[in-house]
Amino acid sequence: MAEVKSQGAVEAMEVAEASRETEWEKPSFVGDLFLGKLNLDLIHPFPEQPAADQAEADEFLKKLERYLAENVDADKIDEQGEYDYEHFEGFRKLGAWGMKIPKEYGGLGFSATNYNRAIGLVATWCGSSVAWLSAHQSIGVPQPLKLFGTPEQKKKWLPRLANGAISAFALTEPGVGSDPAKMETRAVPSPDGKGWILNGEKLWCTNGLKAELIVVMAQTPPKVVKGKEKKQITAFVLETNSPGVEIAHRCQFMGLRGIGNVLIKFTNVFIPAENILWGEGLGLKLALITLNTGRLTIPAGCAASGRRMLEIAKDFANERVQWGAPIGKHEGVSQKIAWMASHTFAMEAIVWLTSGLADRGDVDLRLEAAMAKLFNTEVAWQCVDHLVQIRGGRGFETARSLKERGEKAWPVERIMRDMRINRIFEGTSEIQHLFIAREAVDPHMKRGYKILLPETPTGEKLSAAAKAGAFYATWYPTRYVGWSRFPKFGEFGKLSHHMGYIERASRHLSRSIFHAMMRYGAKLERKQAVLFRIVDIGTDLFAMSASISYAAMLAKKGGDTKNAMDLADVFCSEARQRIDYNFKHLFDNHDEASYKLVMNFLKGEYDWFEGDLVQPVVPTAQQVEEAMAKLA
Repeated sequence: MAEVKSQGAVEAMEVAEASRETEWEKPSFVGDLFLGKLNLDLIHPFPEQPAADQAEADEFLKKLERYLAENVDADKIDEQGEYDYEHFEGFRKLGAWGMKIPKEYGGLGFSATNYNRAIGLVATWCGSSVAWLSAHQSIGVPQPLKLFGTPEQKKKWLPRLANGAISAFALTEPGVGSDPAKMETRAVPSPDGKGWILNGEKLWCTNGLKAELIVVMAQTPPKVVKGKEKKQITAFVLETNSPGVEIAHRCQFMGLRGIGNVLIKFTNVFIPAENILWGEGLGLKLALITLNTGRLTIPAGCAASGRRMLEIAKDFANERVQWGAPIGKHEGVSQKIAWMASHTFAMEAIVWLTSGLADRGDVDLRLEAAMAKLFNTEVAWQCVDHLVQIRGGRGFETARSLKERGEKAWPVERIMRDMRINRIFEGTSEIQHLFIAREAVDPHMKRGYKILLPETPTGEKLSAAAKAGAFYATWYPTRYVGWSRFPKFGEFGKLSHHMGYIERASRHLSRSIFHAMMRYGAKLERKQAVLFRIVDIGTDLFAMSASISYAAMLAKKGGDTKNAMDLADVFCSEARQRIDYNFKHLFDNHDEASYKLVMNFLKGEYDWFEGDLVQPVVPTAQQVEEAMAKLA
């Protein structure tokens, strides 16, 4: 059994590795952070949106906001568990289905910044509406079609998609989440050679209920590469009105109750040969790149929602009086609001930084996008938890109930239910951790992998060790040396000491990654708790960097935004506490004890801890005799 598991793990790793983007043609700010280098020039000065680009979307955003305010009743959608599909036509007239589609194909051709401005606006009104719009064009057919489609494919489908033909993305299966090696949906060449025959099923296909076109991933016949059979995963564009396509089940959820998420089955579905995207065997790579580029949408929605939650918290903290003072003046509440405000500022800094860098196009954003998804979804969830606590019973009560008894109908409990999925959508927080960790250790793996593999011939090991030794003899000492004190970062004013901390912590982080490689060797990939702490440190350092650069830009403008430095200062102070804690417990922890406990728990050694909560009452002998006597 162990051998089977081992082989399965090897196969899964091979498929995943074959689909990774292994080259770094452009610099990465986060990639450099993990190597102990603060490449500040990549993010500072903060990439401001050009005035012309901003103006291009301003009028659209005004119309969109007016449409949402006058037509979209998010609470009604939530209560009925069904979307109001008349909004599809409303969004079509606005051009909202084509925000990311180039103008030459009938779309609005928005920049990443303008698209995320629009998504953030919708997020403050209705989570279900955001899901329909973003699943369609962030990960649905338009995005991979733009990136990998042929001119003929783009001409055929993009105008239709811009005009309101809904699209979706189908990757997950009932038995397959983040392990594509186990994918069971298959496509084989049709007997006439004109296309493919698709069979299988896909789960949680968002927008699948109304989609006309979907990108579907399927295993195609394996190919022999260097004498070894390699699995092939291929991406197809599928018309959902094709014979054999069946919506088998509509999924229902705790939040986003108006989305059209389905289990979809394919039975001998014919797909024309020209519907392959990019090429055979490139589907998983296409999926990962699509998710990387589309991953900024959810962080944008989280940041905008953070502002909305702050608005609610401020209103209630000023209005609600307890013990003779507004609750916002009580430190227990004020600390929560301070956390929400400072961390919402950080979320916003990350969104506009990554959006600006995406528009600039001179930085590799795969790590930054993953961190944006990880950080903003985790922070937004903590913000809504704080908000519910601040509102107390009113945070647990529905908006309709509040309205019916004459109070402000803040939809806090709906916001909480809608917010929870963000830590799961488009790659869970755990998957983001693993993806980022893999890239963080990659430079060291490239130098030391042959040394760590038992099957590497001795000669190759010695050669690899010599090369690695020469590199680390120079690199490692420099991870301890560097000047980060005043006045090096004096331009950041009161935040200069935080920027110095980032530089020192970055060097510390790079050393820690190296130490982890030396300590655990090839077993490091299984030490997920250690890897997660490494990623959390890097993510907080990235968030601090973004916040400082953003605050410096806003403060320079003066006016109402001059106090942005205060928000960044509080955030950085909070982040530093988390970073210091993770450094302290990187290796000094109870990971082994926790893991051992769970393995024993899964084997049934704690079954006594489950079952009846009330112990059965065993009658005494006298009670039995008395009961028998009564029966007699």
